[in-house]
Amino acid sequence: MTSRREPRLADAAEIAAEQGLTPARISGLYTERAKNAAGVPFPEIADMRGRARLWDHAKVTEWFAHRTQPRLQGHAPPSRDPEELLNAADASRFLGYKNLNQVTTYMRDHPGYFPDPDVVEEMGTDENPYRRQKWRVQTLLDWMATRPGRGRRAGVDRGSSLPDVPIDGDPDELLGAMQAAALLGYKTVGSFSTSLSQGKLPLLETPDGIAENAGRQNGRRRWTRQRILEQAAQQKPPGRPRR
Repeated sequence: MTSRREPRLADAAEIAAEQGLTPARISGLYTERAKNAAGVPFPEIADMRGRARLWDHAKVTEWFAHRTQPRLQGHAPPSRDPEELLNAADASRFLGYKNLNQVTTYMRDHPGYFPDPDVVEEMGTDENPYRRQKWRVQTLLDWMATRPGRGRRAGVDRGSSLPDVPIDGDPDELLGAMQAAALLGYKTVGSFSTSLSQGKLPLLETPDGIAENAGRQNGRRRWTRQRILEQAAQQKPPGRPRR
């Protein structure tokens, strides 16, 4: 039986970097938690590292997501220097998403859909490293121009973007979302992620591991090839593993 994974913890500096705020503002949101977000309090502290407060990263991300609304219809991005660098929260705002975690969500759950960052800053300490990703305004404008509709991007064949994954490989090898989607017969990572979030892939609800020391893949879920194939055997099409 797979043991329950410990939650990822983040301090005020890491949360602030992701949300485009300051560490002091994050601490303030916690201190004033009884008053903020229309009565929905900021998450409680999960642990301490010395004098630094640590929060459950997933709960904090969800809290920020619930504070905001989807992208505004007909949004026109403001005029800015094409070479200006924006972090994930500012990029989400620039693109018209009120949910300041939208770009972070794209990067985490839909690999290949959103452009890679132009700059990645290594931050934090040796004990608690994290990365701040930034995109040039022109990169964001180019993405908007080639994105004709929800969930699609012009000029990109999403159906052929998945790798060729053999079903007879090491059964204990940990595979990511793209490999899992391919083995399960999905055409896109997005359709796999949707099925997973809707509870249609019960054997994959709990990952077998989390990517570490994997650059941009850090923190992403991993499943063994055996578990993915067991899921494929239990589900209806498109759950026909590629051969």
